[in-house]
Amino acid sequence: MAYELYYWTGIQGRGEYVRLALEAAGAPYRDVAREEGDQAIMKVTGQAPTPSFAPPFLKDGDVVVGQVAAILLYLGDKLDLAPKEAALRLWTHQIQLTIADLVLEGHDVHHPIGAGEYYEDQKPESLRRAREFREQRVPKFLDWFEGILTRNPEGPVHLVGSRLSYADLSLFQVMDGLSYAFPMLMGELAPRYPQVAALCSTVAGHPKISAYLASERRLPSNESDLFRHYSELDGKP
Repeated sequence: MAYELYYWTGIQGRGEYVRLALEAAGAPYRDVAREEGDQAIMKVTGQAPTPSFAPPFLKDGDVVVGQVAAILLYLGDKLDLAPKEAALRLWTHQIQLTIADLVLEGHDVHHPIGAGEYYEDQKPESLRRAREFREQRVPKFLDWFEGILTRNPEGPVHLVGSRLSYADLSLFQVMDGLSYAFPMLMGELAPRYPQVAALCSTVAGHPKISAYLASERRLPSNESDLFRHYSELDGKP
């Protein structure tokens, strides 16, 4: 039976973190809203006994699970994208939650006042938020990712153990988003994080991920997504 992924059409968004796991594992799945329209999301949300607060959510038979980190925790064992040891499974989940924090902070750069307001209506606050994000928050997160790669007992190729995990895929995705939204910043920071860069290259070179990235299923980044490119927020005058 194919998994059913529910996420908004037109953007990668948070659904992409789940897609990458499904694609890397070669798991059969339906991207339901892309087939039936966004109304399919609301239909399941209104009927499920355990509804998700917001997309993405995954349907696996009678199981409906929302929140990216929870979905990936659920899929980790099923798709062989998480370690077998309980302590390392928990560590992988912790890394994923930290990635979720970074994703949220990246989104809030262009929407610091409220998600329901237009970017143009909160530009002064966005410029102020972007400066701290560039100068303080991004380096702090990347220092941490570089550090745990360096300290991995199995070597720096992966975040956990010696095999690909969903955390690796998610770090690749968030780095791709940062590079799209803040190309000048990430160009400046890149030499400081060689292990993170190497991991991203490893993920991009994974045969199934490489095929996915070249396919029409991988939507291009755009200014309706979590990470948006506004040159003024990248520090350009």
